[in-house]
Amino acid sequence: MPVARPRCPVLALCALVWLGAPVPARSQGPAERHADGPPAARAAVRLLAADLRETVLPLAVTVQDLQGRRETHTIAVTVYRPPGEAPRPLLVFNHGRAPQQTRAVQGRMRPEALARWLVGQGFVVMVPTRVGYGETYGDFDPEASGPCRDRQVEPMHAAAVHQVLATVALARELPWIDARRWVVMGQSVGGQTAVATVAAAPDGLVGGINLSGGSGGDPRLNPGRPCQPERIGALWQRLAATAQVPMLWLYWVNDRYWGADVPRQWHAAWTAGGAPARFEQLPPSGEDGHRGIDQDMAGWTPRVQDFLRTLFPQGAAAP
Repeated sequence: MPVARPRCPVLALCALVWLGAPVPARSQGPAERHADGPPAARAAVRLLAADLRETVLPLAVTVQDLQGRRETHTIAVTVYRPPGEAPRPLLVFNHGRAPQQTRAVQGRMRPEALARWLVGQGFVVMVPTRVGYGETYGDFDPEASGPCRDRQVEPMHAAAVHQVLATVALARELPWIDARRWVVMGQSVGGQTAVATVAAAPDGLVGGINLSGGSGGDPRLNPGRPCQPERIGALWQRLAATAQVPMLWLYWVNDRYWGADVPRQWHAAWTAGGAPARFEQLPPSGEDGHRGIDQDMAGWTPRVQDFLRTLFPQGAAAP
């Protein structure tokens, strides 16, 4: 089976080239335009939020799937940053896992509204579009976890966490990021990634934020009844033994992926394993609270702001 090769062999040089490119003014239209042709040509039609100093960095990562197959791919890391050149703390945001047909066409992850709020709090925000999504979508999916009756979530944990840590390593090369102080955050499978990253206890991590985290849900066929949630609970209870920083867990009571009870069971397992985490279940949001990160910013942002203040009492911009 052929392995996709990184498009740029020297990562630091790639980052400098992309960072030095002029940022076009943001125009109206879809978040990401699609065009035929090689990646360099497609980059010309990407929309970038100039006021957020949005840039896109390539990052070569090697990950392994459920069957033990390893491949190297170059993923896109979207970067948003505050004004100025003073080093700011880092927040790595991790996206969720869309249905297969959506993953094939969704393109680069760029959660602009979320990033705008986080940049306003003083953070540089980096969003890796993980292997198996966007331009790396294909027959290699390191986040596939097997059938519902026999889910194996450890490989998807490992692949996602590896990409988070590779993103942080890239951040350490950039003078305007203080990667000695960083936060991991995510939604859905990205929230699960945040939990797994906290369990890995990497250098510089000061806290984690899990919004609607988990995997194995089917809101259409089995609303509120994810596949084998007890396996995630058992895994998270084991992983909690190595966690060293606090977490904030936010779920909405009408989450059609997990329901109201499963998130509480997962949190109980995590804390039983010895890890600190504050859990809050928010009131119903829309038809599906799993999308509360987008449709209920007024609900979650004050809670996240309070949590971030406990991690950065002097503010994220303080040295």
